[in-house]
Amino acid sequence: MTTPFGAPGTGLSRREFLAATGVTGVSALAGCSSKTINAPTAATNTPNEAQTSSSDLPYTSPPTVVNVDEQGGSVTMGTQPARHAVHPLDSMGGPVEFPRVWAWQADDHDPSVPGPILRTTEGNDMEVTLDNTNGRRPHTIHFHGVTKSWKNDGVPTSTGIKVPAGEKHTYEIPANVPGTHLYHCHLQTHRHIDMGMYGIFRVDPEGYEPADREYFMTIKDWDSRIPKKWGGEGNFTYDTTSRTPDVFTVNGKSAPRTLHPEQGSPIIVDQGDLVRVHLVNGGYMSHPMHIHNHRFQRVEKDGGVVPEAARHDIDVTNIAPAERHTIEFTADADPGIYLMHCHKVNHVMNGSFYPGGMLTGVVYRSVMDSDIFSQLMEYAGYEPN
Repeated sequence: MTTPFGAPGTGLSRREFLAATGVTGVSALAGCSSKTINAPTAATNTPNEAQTSSSDLPYTSPPTVVNVDEQGGSVTMGTQPARHAVHPLDSMGGPVEFPRVWAWQADDHDPSVPGPILRTTEGNDMEVTLDNTNGRRPHTIHFHGVTKSWKNDGVPTSTGIKVPAGEKHTYEIPANVPGTHLYHCHLQTHRHIDMGMYGIFRVDPEGYEPADREYFMTIKDWDSRIPKKWGGEGNFTYDTTSRTPDVFTVNGKSAPRTLHPEQGSPIIVDQGDLVRVHLVNGGYMSHPMHIHNHRFQRVEKDGGVVPEAARHDIDVTNIAPAERHTIEFTADADPGIYLMHCHKVNHVMNGSFYPGGMLTGVVYRSVMDSDIFSQLMEYAGYEPN
């Protein structure tokens, strides 16, 4: 299966992207490379985490959309310690890298942070097997939004169920509340989410009508001391109550890496497209997300449809922790490149460098052959062959 360029969802194909950028020829269409060591390599039967140096771990990949309906209603979620390149280059305040995260890995997909986007349809219940056979510590999976039985809630304190290292457990998750939801590990939640164990769970309503372009985005704030501590970097004591976020991401990446067409999450559009973006806050802070030069409407919130009478045009939506906002807009602006970012502007930074952090963009295909787009791709580390 070919992964489209752009944010997870319905982006461009490789051929469409290269044609839009003016890159032609057999060698260009054969593939592309990036200026980074961020090439995922799945690992199995790896040694105990305490005995594994960060340099021995695989890198994460971007999150992919897993259509659980097409898999007969079942998916296996493995756990995988990995390295995570937030922005691996020295452009715009980089490099930013986490030496160790705990990634979800769906079936034979690569491990990713955020975890894979699990997509199903209303009424098609899921069997989700947490495969911790190669794990290093216990985990669980807790699904927001849907109504499920007590023992499938994924909370060890109240259900008595956790999945120790070396074991498996299957959760029965009914798809009975349509909308965009969140899942995460609920064992030592304050630590495991901050090590990367979170993702999107999408239930399409019966008769769902897709937009012309549809994208998934998870925003998150990080205290980089946590993955560094677990990666063996730094001799310091960490107290969660003193958490101080210093890294801000969209789908696990910080700008300019967010604009990389394969590793990042640009919103790629054509003039006139109806664009639908599912926004999820996987972090601990509220983030007012703003799109330049486009008015949008919030059409869903936390699995509830916003009545048409209550919708109105806005250009900022403030997303609290664990909230999910689905927004829609028409790509009717002057074709160009327009930023999408948190409007707490200190969140749009990599350390002391601005811009960076929680920033991506709406990119019209018709301007992908421009000099400014080429410059942005250079900052992001993208190189066509």
